[in-house]
Amino acid sequence: MKLPEIPITDDHIHIDPTNGRGVEAAKDFRRSGGTHIFLVSKPSWSLGVEPSSGDDYRAVFDATLRVADMVRETGLVVYPVLGVHPAEMSRLAERMSLDAAAGVMMAGLDVAARYVEEGEAVALKSGRPHYEVAPEVLAASNAVLFHALELGSVCNCAVQLHAESGPCIDVVDMAAKAGIPLEQVVKHFATPDTPLVPSFIARHEDIPALARAGRRFTMESDYMDENARPGAVIGPKSVPRFTRRYLQEGLITEEDAWRIHAETPSRTYGVDIVLP
Repeated sequence: MKLPEIPITDDHIHIDPTNGRGVEAAKDFRRSGGTHIFLVSKPSWSLGVEPSSGDDYRAVFDATLRVADMVRETGLVVYPVLGVHPAEMSRLAERMSLDAAAGVMMAGLDVAARYVEEGEAVALKSGRPHYEVAPEVLAASNAVLFHALELGSVCNCAVQLHAESGPCIDVVDMAAKAGIPLEQVVKHFATPDTPLVPSFIARHEDIPALARAGRRFTMESDYMDENARPGAVIGPKSVPRFTRRYLQEGLITEEDAWRIHAETPSRTYGVDIVLP
């Protein structure tokens, strides 16, 4: 079945020409029917960067923007999402205090926010470790997450959160205190019980039922583009292919697909997702 004439958006994908397939992965997405991607910056260590200051993250962000330009040449619409991976807390704390690590991460987010203000990125990325950590590490990580939400409020941009599996209900109060609307707080790799904007892995079994119920959410592959882990988390063709399957089997309607791939991400990120 050919996809209807609608945008197909991957809300969280990495493209890495150094450690992965690079533009070839993006071409796979496009050939499968994909039209728009939110290109998320990778952790600093993926690019061999060991930050000691916020400005050190510029190398990561600039590399992401260069990849975005390369991918645009394939005909895809690319929206960069820049930030600091929450797992950086654990790595930084191996060579500095927790307070210093949090300070470096916050400063990195400050730099990312300037890229958003300059129109080079559309959203920020932050969160907290998705694995068990000591209470003091979690507290420091939550401080960084709150700073990201404050920056999102100031920049009027969305914030993608990488965090533990589950609802992350406490982020509702954090967002309110930071002054950012919940409709701009995205839970990457979401579960249906989150009050945040869910971005579901394309194969999530609840997508059809949630779509029929009119739930607002997006779809993602979280494709890592690493030769050492080919196809992880799921491949770049996944969002278009699962969308086609859901439509073909009557599990979602064309209206549902529009809401998932155009209406919701447009509203969340303040962009205008239309067919290129």
